[in-house]
Formats: sequence, structure tokens, C-alpha cells
Amino acid sequence: MKPINVVTFPDSALLQACEPLPAGLRAGVWDLESPPVGVPLDQVEAVVLPYTGGTERFAAVREAPNVRLVQTQSTGYDGVSALVGEDVAVASAHGVHAAATAELAVGLALASLRGIGEAARDQATGTWAPRRWPGLADRRVGVLGVGGIGEEIRRRLEPFEVDLVRFGTSARTDAHGPVYGIDELEALAPGLEVLICIVPLTDATQGLVGRRVLAALPDGAVVVNVARGPVVDTEALTAEVGTGRLRCALDVVDPEPLPAEHPLWRMPGALITPHNGGNTEAFPRRVVALLRRQLEALAAGREPENLVHPGARL
Repeated sequence: MKPINVVTFPDSALLQACEPLPAGLRAGVWDLESPPVGVPLDQVEAVVLPYTGGTERFAAVREAPNVRLVQTQSTGYDGVSALVGEDVAVASAHGVHAAATAELAVGLALASLRGIGEAARDQATGTWAPRRWPGLADRRVGVLGVGGIGEEIRRRLEPFEVDLVRFGTSARTDAHGPVYGIDELEALAPGLEVLICIVPLTDATQGLVGRRVLAALPDGAVVVNVARGPVVDTEALTAEVGTGRLRCALDVVDPEPLPAEHPLWRMPGALITPHNGGNTEAFPRRVVALLRRQLEALAAGREPENLVHPGARL
């Protein structure tokens, strides 16, 4: 591919962290809300997207007539190609968030199964309310997704003595045992005491954990979602958690953010964190390391890592 010569960063701090830039590469700052600073709009060829903010914000990339590549700072990239234009290549931050998201997934499962959410509420009122909780050991845990983060979740679950059931796009066997197809989820759901969702959001996974799968889960099962909110049917989940039959621990929701008046906030069986999966102090160091590798590749005319959509211009 032809080398890329001009790139923008969403803020000056990230640009400075990535300096010095490879020879022949110029950079500016573009937050996608105001014109780029430091480089003309019509010379921008690559754009590092902001980490946070609504995806709709990324549509501003279309204002740059010669942009060839956008680089996300997130693992997920759903909707990005449609917003920036099919001609524009998209590279993700695959791997950057794997450890952090995996530890939160396991943490949410533990917190729900050990009643930590209830204990936190009791602490606010000075209430001492001991009870026997299920715990994670000896639970049958389903992990829906066997990509990079799914593998990190598997590794972190090993010491907890669980019976692990993994689901992927298609059934197969790998070095760690069987992987069931997502089309088998409903049939196997009655045996799953914990279901951790970490699939990417696609047409095939939107609403995958819907009314039928939720109804098939056994009483007391915990649904953990660290994937994308629409993977789980919020209305159906709310109904199940509202009766007390199921519990949930959610880092992502649909809609997001969850409206303040939504009943899930007040349900004792619900534990909610504000999409913090990959947002730890490990993130800045890891994303900068990735961006430095990407910049070297772009300046040399090599294909970048984690290219999830090739685009016609790259």
C-alpha cells in the first residue's frame, strides 16, 4: 500500500505520548468536533478516533476528503465503517483491552455470586445481613465468545474450579476442548449457572441472549455482559431480574447510558458498571504501544495490525 503521510489524534496528550513520529509522518489534533489543528483537513489520511463518545461523532471523518484509514481505541468497531464510509479502512485496538475486560468479567461474576452488590447497599444503611451465597467454585459457566477477550476470560476462570462451556460462531474443538456453536446456546442454557457475554455486536449476535435463552437459564443464573448492550435483550432481562428468577451483572447496556428511571437500577439482583471494561490504568500504556506500531507500518506503506475493514482507499 502507499505510505500514509498525515495522521490526526483526538487530543494533544495522545499525540505527545506517541512522539517521536516515524520519519515522513506529520500529525495534527482533530477531536471531530472542530476543525483539525496543525494540519489541513484535505491532507488528513489517517484518523485516530476518540476513545469515548457516541459512535455518531465519528461521521465527521467524512469531512476529510482524502482520509484512508481510521484507527479505533476500542476493541469493538460495530457501526464505524457505516459512519465513516465504506471506502475508509478501519483498524481496531484488538488486544489492548483484553486483560482489563477479562478481569472485570470475572469480577462481575464473583460480585454477583457473592452478593457484593447487596452488601454495598447494606453498608450504606449499616445493615448486617449474612447469608449463604452460591460462589463461583463448582458453577457451570458459559462464555459466549472465544476471541481474544474470551480467551483471557477462560484463562482467568481456570483457578476458580468452574465447569466451563464455551460458545463460538461455529462448533469446533481447539487446544482447550470443545467450542459449541452459538446456535446451540438455547439448548445448553438450562445447564448454565453463569453466562458471560463477550461476542462482538453483529447481525448474528444482536439480541442473541433474548427471551428464549433467558427463559431457558436455570433459576438463580447470572447473566454477565461485557460485550455490547444489544447482545442481550434488555426488556426480557429486566423482566427476568425483576421477578428475582435471574440476576445480572452488566458493564454494557441497551440503551447506553441506561436512563436514570430504568427499573434495573433499583433491582437487588442487578449490578451495573458504566462501560468500564477496558478502562483501567493499563489502557494508556497499551494503546500507545499499539499506535506506535501502527504509525511505523503506515509510514512505511505496510498494512496495519487489526485491520477489520480494508476500505477501497487503503
